[in-house]
Amino acid sequence: MLLYLVQHGEAKREEKDPSRPLSDKGTEDVNRAASYISRLNMEVDEVLHSGKLRAKQTAEMLAGNLKIARGVSETDGLAPLDDPGLWAERLKARTNPLMLVGHLPNLGRLASLLLCGDVEKNIIAFKMGGIVCLKRDGAGTWSLQWMIIPDILVKPPDQRSWLHF
Repeated sequence: MLLYLVQHGEAKREEKDPSRPLSDKGTEDVNRAASYISRLNMEVDEVLHSGKLRAKQTAEMLAGNLKIARGVSETDGLAPLDDPGLWAERLKARTNPLMLVGHLPNLGRLASLLLCGDVEKNIIAFKMGGIVCLKRDGAGTWSLQWMIIPDILVKPPDQRSWLHF
């Protein structure tokens, strides 16, 4: 099973907009990641996101570049302080590729729990708008397959006035 963990893109500050939608930079970063994954021909059963606007926007932007069987929807257990054990348990019954779009520290704690059995290890340094791909083998062991972060991706061709590395 493939699991894609995505930290939402950068959001506007709460003082500017209490609903905290994606900022211009967040939108640009997620668009860059979406453009990249469009070339990977990824198939995902469904994309699930927390109920927060910035996660929903990120999920919808990425979903537009994926082959999705069941669509995009909101779920519980992906808020910043939710127990990562909830999704670790749910994943045991899943076999199809899944994308979860959420927040820190929850995603980092979930990745650490899956990879080494300890939520406190901080195994992966998530970045806003980044995607982490984990794979579970037949024995139930998780491994890191790849990770992308917007800062290493070239802007789409119509915006190549600069490169970020």
